[in-house]
Amino acid sequence: MSDSLLPEALVASATRVIEANRAAGRRIAVAESCTGGLVAAALTEIAGSSDVLEASIVSYANEAKMGLLHVSGDVIETFGAVSIATAWSMAQGALEVTTADVAVAITGIAGPGGGSAKKPVGTVVFARAERGGDPANVVADRREFGDLGRAGIRLQAALCALDLLMPPPAEEPPAP
Repeated sequence: MSDSLLPEALVASATRVIEANRAAGRRIAVAESCTGGLVAAALTEIAGSSDVLEASIVSYANEAKMGLLHVSGDVIETFGAVSIATAWSMAQGALEVTTADVAVAITGIAGPGGGSAKKPVGTVVFARAERGGDPANVVADRREFGDLGRAGIRLQAALCALDLLMPPPAEEPPAP
């Protein structure tokens, strides 16, 4: 029996992230909005996660995104809090305020309200930034999970964010 309050799939994914990043020698940070710390909760379920997870910043309000992660108010005003521009800025901000090697950001509409025709409930945007990476190489994705209910949307968003935290596969040596 598991000693966790979290769904088994979430803990299993977090375990893979911690083990893979530990093996790669990478420190990670998370900038969460609609998941409200769920990704960090999953990662910290894993004993020894402190040698991989450096920080999680829950920036639910726009003011927190601007203050804690240095997201420009102009970005939020122009593109909205749930946008690739905002998620990318959140991920960059997480790298700026930590010494992590990689940061993933999550922002979205978990519902039940808050959706619109262009951004319905279940819209979640992710971004990953790597220290020393080319800032022009934006790694971001917008997903439409549909109205799975607040908990279902947040769970799917956390699982996607964990996938983004996996290090790239090691390159195999060329065959002789």
